[in-house]
Amino acid sequence: MSNREEQMAAFGRLLDILDELRVKCPWDRKQTNESLRTNTIEETYELCEAIMKNDDAEIKKELGDLLLHVVFYAKIGSEKSAFDIKDVCDSLCQKLIYRHPHVFGDAVAETSKKVEQSWEELKLKEKGGNKTVLQGVPSSLPSLVKAHRIQDKARNVGFDWEEREQVWEKVHEEFTELKAEIDKMDADKMEAEFGDLFFSLINAARLYKINPDNALERTNQKFIRRFNYLEDHTIKEGRSLKDMSLEDMDKIWDKAKAKGL
Repeated sequence: MSNREEQMAAFGRLLDILDELRVKCPWDRKQTNESLRTNTIEETYELCEAIMKNDDAEIKKELGDLLLHVVFYAKIGSEKSAFDIKDVCDSLCQKLIYRHPHVFGDAVAETSKKVEQSWEELKLKEKGGNKTVLQGVPSSLPSLVKAHRIQDKARNVGFDWEEREQVWEKVHEEFTELKAEIDKMDADKMEAEFGDLFFSLINAARLYKINPDNALERTNQKFIRRFNYLEDHTIKEGRSLKDMSLEDMDKIWDKAKAKGL
């Protein structure tokens, strides 16, 4: 049996197992699209965490969990006579072929940027597809990720800085406007200007090919490691963080940094 045949057999086994669970397991039997939704979000974030850790074993596990949800939604769709897993695969294949005319047709796209621009143009032309450039950005995305996607979509139709260095002028401008509102202590305007500053920083990250969500998560994890070290070190000394001065905590924090945490 070839590797492709083994892959197809494994996928078929998954479908068979889910069919049986849907009939025989009380929990699986009662699930709906709505009840699975929050679990799907959780599984997606768990996959993202495994990717950030570059843990192949965990990535494999989380991909399996997410694949189960894909198959589960397709099973529910088939029970409603709306669609099944074949329809899902066929639809995806058709989309991939249509949006890659440089692979499956006569079009030419020599760079990834050209591919992305072509992708967006074809989406706008599709029957039942996005009618506007930003329509394809889900409203439910986390704000940081949404900002990055909005900017990326706009870039694909040419709405972008001519030179990426120009973005720093915008960052400085937004910081100055924020500082002016902070001086006035206008809560509503401070929030608005903070948003503008964040948006410009995310734009800068995009222009320098830095994923802002990944960058922020790296800092989150770094802070967690160093704070855990601070807390553990304090407990071992029989002390409490609440009773320590900021100067004392900074000294331990610097030790954590020196250890490369």
